[in-house]
Formats: sequence, structure tokens, C-alpha cells
Amino acid sequence: MNRMTLVLGGLALVLFVAASAFFTVHQTQQVLITQFGEPIRVVRTPGLNVKVPLVQTVIPFDRRLLDYDAPGEEVILGDQRRLIVDSFTRYRITDPLLFYQTVGAAEQGIRARLSSIVSSSLRRVLGSEGLVNVLSAERGRVMGEIRRQVDEEARRFGIEVVDVRIRRADLPDENTQAILNRMQSERERVAREARAEGAEVAARVRAQADRDRTVLLAEAEANAAILRGSGEQEAIGVFAEAFRRDPEFFQFWRTMQAYREVFANGESRMVLTPESDFFRFFREIPTIASPAAAATLPPGGAAPNGAAPQPAAPPAAPAAQPEPATPAPAGTPAEGR
Repeated sequence: MNRMTLVLGGLALVLFVAASAFFTVHQTQQVLITQFGEPIRVVRTPGLNVKVPLVQTVIPFDRRLLDYDAPGEEVILGDQRRLIVDSFTRYRITDPLLFYQTVGAAEQGIRARLSSIVSSSLRRVLGSEGLVNVLSAERGRVMGEIRRQVDEEARRFGIEVVDVRIRRADLPDENTQAILNRMQSERERVAREARAEGAEVAARVRAQADRDRTVLLAEAEANAAILRGSGEQEAIGVFAEAFRRDPEFFQFWRTMQAYREVFANGESRMVLTPESDFFRFFREIPTIASPAAAATLPPGGAAPNGAAPQPAAPPAAPAAQPEPATPAPAGTPAEGR
């Protein structure tokens, strides 16, 4: 019984030792073999491999792309503007032995190193670039320079930096508000310029319209004055011709017109003497022979059949006798023609 136990224990020990002598390398891994803490070799080929059991240790490292997200930090640009930059880094372990010697077996140790490397590279490169380059097509060139500097410093840790990118670039709150205020001021300036240009055009249009109106009115008044002058000239000629043909009738007609204008409203008051020449046609009616009667008279003005010419009928009594001359009341002007 004791012999069987020893045989089974020995067999189990042999199986354990044999199992610990073999290890498998995955396609996504690369391993470092150490013996009592000293690196022996690096195995990158996937498959089954052998090591000295209980003496050598297998330390795996990932051979895929690894990522590191740097926390956001404030960076001063070349134009003295502040920018909060949030970046990420893609890297892979290319030398497990150097990585183990400088960082250790844990991958977490490289993150603190990458944080300082990426932060210093961002500050160096962005410190010589303006905000326009960071936010424009020049951003690719800027990020390429940052990746190159980070890769040069990271190679001494056995890693290769594949890419460094800025995920987010924001202005601080105080800078954002200042930029918004500046943008608002710029828009207000453009609006003021547009309103000033519009007011200038409107003033020019109004001035042109006033000028055209003044010219039209002046031309119309000039034409009206010319027409009035021509009409008055013709009227004066007509009156002169009428006066030349029959001065007595013309004087009578003008006097009748004066009567009609003076006594039209029935409230006219005149301060004249009854013997005034203005009322001479109330005292006598001039004998004005009609053209038919004048044609029937014989030469010399004698009536037919030797009859004496009949005197004219006495003038009819005026509708209202003019009042005797009395002093006009104070403040009432004398009216007359």
C-alpha cells in the first residue's frame, strides 16, 4: 500500500513537472523567458514551446495595438491662446526585453511614462503653433510632428508609438466667452456698416428725387408763367382792340362789371358823394344805337318821315340809393373802386 502511494505520488510529480515544462504562445502574445529573474530569451512565434520547469518563468506581453487616453490638459498656443487638449495614443510593444528592463512586467507601468512624454510633446509643438493651424487642415502636420517626438522618446522603453491624435480641443470658459463677445462685436460692426451704407444710398436717392422735383416744379412754373404772359398779352390786345372800336361802350361795360362786383353780396358799404363819377350811369343812360336802328337812319341821323328822334327813356331808379357821405366807423376800411 505504501509502495503504491509512493508510485502514484511520483507519477503525479512527474506529470506536474512535465506539464510545467510546456507553455503555449498565443497569436496575440509574445513572451519573455526568465530564469531566477534574469531574462533568457524572447519567444514571438505562436505555438507550443518548452522551458525548464520550476526554474524558468514565462512573462507574456500583448503584441496588439494598445491605447492610452491622456487626461485633458490646458496648453498655451503660439498666439498666447489657451486650449484644453484631450488626446489619445496608440502604441505596441516591440521589444519585450527592453520593456521588461525599463518598465517591468506590468503594462500599467508604461502609462505614467507615456503621460509625461505626450504632455511634454503637446506643449512643445502646440506652443509654436497658432489656433488656426490646430483647427484647420494644418492639424495633420501638427499631429505628425507630435507623434514623431513621442515615438523617439518612447523607443527607449521598448514600445513603438503608432499614432497620437487630439480627440477634443476646447477653449476655456473665459476664453470662449471672450471670443463670443468678440464675434458679437464684429457682427454688430458689420451691421452698422450695412445700415450706414443703406442710409447713404437712401439719402442719395432722396436728394436725387428732391432735385428732380425741384427741376420739374421750376420748369412747370416757367411754362405756366410763359402761358399766363401769353394769355395776358392776348387779353390786353383784345381789350385794346375793343376799346379802339368803341371806347364809350367799353367804358360802359367795364363800369357794369364794377357794379356787379361791388354789389354782388349786398353788404358793400361805400363812402362817396352822389355826384361821384362812379355813379354817373345811375344818373344818365348813354344812348347806344343798335346796329339795326343805325342802319335804318338816313344820313345825318334824321328820323324817317321827318319825325324828330325820340328821346331815350329816363333811367330807372336804382335799387338802392347810396347813403350820404358819413364818417366810417373806426377800424372799418373804406371800400370802393
